[in-house]
Amino acid sequence: MGNKLEITALPDFPLVEPGDNLVPLILASLEKAQITLTEGDCLVLAQKIVSKSENRYAYFDDVEPGQEAQDLAEQVHKDPRLVQLILDESNEVMKHRPGAVIVEHRLGYVHANAGIDQSNISSEADNPRVLLLPIDPDASAAALGEQLQRATGVNQLSIVISDSAGRAWRNGIMGFAIGTAGFEPVVDEVGKQDLFGRPLEVTQIAVADELAAAASLLMGQADRAAPVVLIRGADLNPSDSGSRALIREREQDLFR
Repeated sequence: MGNKLEITALPDFPLVEPGDNLVPLILASLEKAQITLTEGDCLVLAQKIVSKSENRYAYFDDVEPGQEAQDLAEQVHKDPRLVQLILDESNEVMKHRPGAVIVEHRLGYVHANAGIDQSNISSEADNPRVLLLPIDPDASAAALGEQLQRATGVNQLSIVISDSAGRAWRNGIMGFAIGTAGFEPVVDEVGKQDLFGRPLEVTQIAVADELAAAASLLMGQADRAAPVVLIRGADLNPSDSGSRALIREREQDLFR
């Protein structure tokens, strides 16, 4: 990591509709900000605009809740159709309480309500719709990176698709990476020496999550409408690996 970061929310980003190509929208927003992408830049995109462009909407009228969903809905005080969608998007229900269902998402990470979102989404009162996470955020990130590289001539460009979630032990939500491309999302510093020459034994840096959290400060969670953030100066390690390295193996996870 470098000694200086520049973090800029791209201005005037439009509302995204299903089928929209995000690349020209990003390029237009960069042009408005008079920013030219350079080698080593990182773009953090809010999950919501990726899901919208990929038409990951689900309509309640299309959902038939099963018995498990109906039983769980009574316990968590949610619409059974929403609970069925949560179950469909999950490998396992970990915990639940009124208002929240904590699951292992089908992508592997633990998330509240399977990341299904209803905020900042237009919806008809008689047929509500919700937004699901992308099918494969790493593939989405890789495709966006490749298209932007071709359009700009930049060879080293990193992409993060971010969502927000709570954390064990802590109050509040923060940004975290659900998809990455172009860089090493976890940097292993085991074996390196500290200031006093002692070797580090367990230190791994979740670089992608730290970038997502930094960008989230500018994106906001309500009506700010700043879903794309440019981070410059991160000095990331190039890599073709995706975000899977961020997920702790079950046998090492003390919460599961």
